[in-house]
Amino acid sequence: MPALRKRRSHRASRGCAALLLTLLQCPLHAQVVPGQLSSNTVIGGNVKQHADAVLAIMTYTTVPDVTTSNLSVNNGLTGNPGFGQTQFGGGFTLSRSFPLYMEGTLAYSRYDPVFIASDGAQQRAVPTRWNTFSGTVGLGWDFRITDELAFRPILNGTIGRVSSDLKVGQTIFNRVTDSNLQFLESGSLDAYGYGGSLMLDYEHYRENYEIDAELRATDIYLRSFGSTPQAVQGSATAQQVSLWTRWRAPTGWHALDRPVRYVLEAAYSHYFGDSAGVLGFNDLTSLGVGLELDSSKYPIIVTRTRALVRYVFGRNVHGLSFGFAMSF
Repeated sequence: MPALRKRRSHRASRGCAALLLTLLQCPLHAQVVPGQLSSNTVIGGNVKQHADAVLAIMTYTTVPDVTTSNLSVNNGLTGNPGFGQTQFGGGFTLSRSFPLYMEGTLAYSRYDPVFIASDGAQQRAVPTRWNTFSGTVGLGWDFRITDELAFRPILNGTIGRVSSDLKVGQTIFNRVTDSNLQFLESGSLDAYGYGGSLMLDYEHYRENYEIDAELRATDIYLRSFGSTPQAVQGSATAQQVSLWTRWRAPTGWHALDRPVRYVLEAAYSHYFGDSAGVLGFNDLTSLGVGLELDSSKYPIIVTRTRALVRYVFGRNVHGLSFGFAMSF
């Protein structure tokens, strides 16, 4: 996600930031499929289809994005979170003379689908927990269009794993050998991704105010590999266009021998491909307000610290978030 930067003449890096977001009214659950039950079957959604959905959900963690860096979606039936994710990330350009851009994100997500299993005589809900870990890196180069505007192509690579943890105790399903249930009980899905992004980065810094804006388009292809069971192999495409803007200006207060700044932020993300609609929405908007402390006068590694409150909303979803970031 975009993070704090030094003034252009001393710009070294952006800091990492964490965001907490709770979204409501967005159902995420398996539908029971009516019809004739056969022995040792799982109904309520094909496991491979859900695995594809997990890869599609993983696409939300492949790009630094303030709207989804920490996300919780409630199950519309139970009111409990059926999906949640947390992402930490940041990026920086080395210098004006050597404008190599580097970025990275680490993400964790949890998806709790519910299946219905039957041995031909009994039916029972099979609650599962799918934990996803993923990391994405990016390398780019800044091509200066003007003194304040840069065009930045970026190459991205992603690696991730989905692990299934089935906790049903001593039930009629312990002896089931169906490949779907085998994956639910102890399976894992490994995935890699590759692609790239195109970004326009605008920086307009003055003594009385600072403006930052980034327009980014991303396309990353994800695919399972390795020892992933054949029954749940799949692929997904992360396609996203996002716009992020920030205004910073002095409040008139001082702390640490530097002005305290107020911060206004707005961000918008639109999702295409397999990312579109998988969580019930195609776009998210974030509006934020906060304060920023400047500690650059002192010989410490942290030069700026910022805290923001954000309101995030989209189709049938809304929530509040708290953001925290540092520059080094």
